[in-house]
Amino acid sequence: MKVAENLELIEKRIEEACRKSGRNRSEITIVAVTKQVSAERAQEAMRAGLIHLGENRDEGLNEKWEVLGDEPIWHFIGSLQTRKVKNIIEKVDYIHSLDRISLAKEIDKRAGQPINCFVQVNTSGEESKHGLDPQEAMDFIKQLDKFKNIHIIGLMTMAPNSTDEKVIRKCFSDLKELQLKAKELDLEYAPCTELSMGMSNDYGIAIEEGATYIRIGTSLVGAAENELEV
Repeated sequence: MKVAENLELIEKRIEEACRKSGRNRSEITIVAVTKQVSAERAQEAMRAGLIHLGENRDEGLNEKWEVLGDEPIWHFIGSLQTRKVKNIIEKVDYIHSLDRISLAKEIDKRAGQPINCFVQVNTSGEESKHGLDPQEAMDFIKQLDKFKNIHIIGLMTMAPNSTDEKVIRKCFSDLKELQLKAKELDLEYAPCTELSMGMSNDYGIAIEEGATYIRIGTSLVGAAENELEV
């Protein structure tokens, strides 16, 4: 299917999730995850009105940058190795995976201006997931006050690949609870007003639990050799 057709279906689901949770559609930003598709498919997404694009590898981001430049708003959504910060820092507007001081230090050193960052928290408890233990999140945020180029706009998590809606919902509601606690710290460098959570299979639940940024890949733009429908 064309991206515009997929987006129409996704928008209906977003509207339904907003209706169920009493939220406004304007509170939610779609990040089109283009990591598995070509630059041409990313361009199609932009023609459909999607200006926020997400990549999870420095190579992929740089390949698409060669074609699209700074026309999209770029999000780095994958685990970021410290040594690769220099490869993406001048191109991205958002980093969704800040989870350690060494990474914050490198971002701060390399960035020419404050970078919008999400602190990644592992609310699922799965060992395969990156991110801070929820109990470490508040102390971690407090430690970031010395980095002038780190602007913590919120928290990010990934739910487990599960069919159990209760398990998924708890991962998201736990992050919302943490976000509210972080916001209460009232830190100028860390307003923590945003929540990055929800992907193709669970963005509806994420919206119901407070997501403001949802990261949608296969059901929106498809995947390499297999452009899936919603």
